[in-house]
Amino acid sequence: MVDADQTFVIVGGGLAGAKAAETLREEGFTGRVILIGDERDHPYERPPLSKGFLQGKEDREKAFVHALAWYASHDVELHLGQTVTAIDRAAKTVRLGDSTTISYDKLLLATGAEPRRLDIPGTDLVGVHHLRRLAHAERLKNVLAALGRDNGHLVIAGAGWIGLEVAAAAREYGAEVTVVEPEATPLHAVLGPEVGQIFTELHSDHGVRFHFGARLTEISGQDGMVLAAHTDDGEEHPAHDVLAAIGAAPRTGLAEAAGLTLAAREHGGGIAVDASLRTSDPDIHAAGDVAAVQHPLFSPALGSLRVEHWANALNGGPAAARAMLGKDVPYDRVPYFFSDQYDLGLEYSGWAPPGSYDQVVIRGNAGKREFIAFWLKDGQVLAGMNVNVWDVTEQIQQLIRSGARPGTERLSDPTVPLGDLLEG
Repeated sequence: MVDADQTFVIVGGGLAGAKAAETLREEGFTGRVILIGDERDHPYERPPLSKGFLQGKEDREKAFVHALAWYASHDVELHLGQTVTAIDRAAKTVRLGDSTTISYDKLLLATGAEPRRLDIPGTDLVGVHHLRRLAHAERLKNVLAALGRDNGHLVIAGAGWIGLEVAAAAREYGAEVTVVEPEATPLHAVLGPEVGQIFTELHSDHGVRFHFGARLTEISGQDGMVLAAHTDDGEEHPAHDVLAAIGAAPRTGLAEAAGLTLAAREHGGGIAVDASLRTSDPDIHAAGDVAAVQHPLFSPALGSLRVEHWANALNGGPAAARAMLGKDVPYDRVPYFFSDQYDLGLEYSGWAPPGSYDQVVIRGNAGKREFIAFWLKDGQVLAGMNVNVWDVTEQIQQLIRSGARPGTERLSDPTVPLGDLLEG
């Protein structure tokens, strides 16, 4: 039984942590709730950083999960700009960077992920950027606007979601853009080559230049400023700014130092948690980007599942909060994310990285970029992505959960209602 004398500590000031705090209060927890974040800003969502806010279409305030006053009004104690340096599991305390300690009865690690760094000469130049935090987005927004005004050139290392969304924003500002990607198509690690080619065509139509099959080896400059980006095949791309968009790594250092079990690197790393988001310590949970979940639907094939998307933080934080309160609610959400690039909007549900599927089925018109793509293994739908086709996410997720094998002919036929495919 949870009582008012208990203290629940949340480490991580992002969406997962904020939603966990909100859920604890909604569920009637009357003890202390302490949220510790290493940024000065109170918790915010990350999608606007590469979408609406970066494009200048949304105000900064729209990114925040709650108004700042919400935390005081709900008795959530905020410790902002504070880094947790250690967890003492025996004493059940966390130590902050200023050497103070905070005791906990239950602890939630929502430490997120950090951008992977380019390990090449020239990354200390002024015009080299990463995009993970609100401060990064504010800086990059000004950079893109200046590049657009001055006909400047941005080189992006990596054609993943962040790389492509920033490329779209940069082109809308009028900047010249080159994307350098080691694979043969964008989004290879998520969508595979079949659907990735559609994004090559989308961005090429909007003036983005791609350099596939290559990696950056050096960023050269003068007087501290970027002049060019060089690749391992000997090419040189003129540049005023460079964005490193080569993925993110889970922030597991705190958990590892505390002796918590981590997931295998081949499964994405992260803090290993069970279906209730509980770590190897029963009084410590983890949620969001850092958590590698024994997912009831996907783990039998994958071992564990770590998802770096907005919906995972949105839903994982509340699930962890309920588990901390002793509720038996397994976290079995179908992974989901969305993206907006130019006039293309999409939603993706499921999990089907290259190597896990044996067929891709297109339903609709890929040429017009109005379609649903399905990734199949032995006829079973593992994932689905609707592109400029709306109000179908729930049906796609039901199809994934059902394990149905509707057959490629019916699956590809837009005249067959998606709901009818559950009977296959």
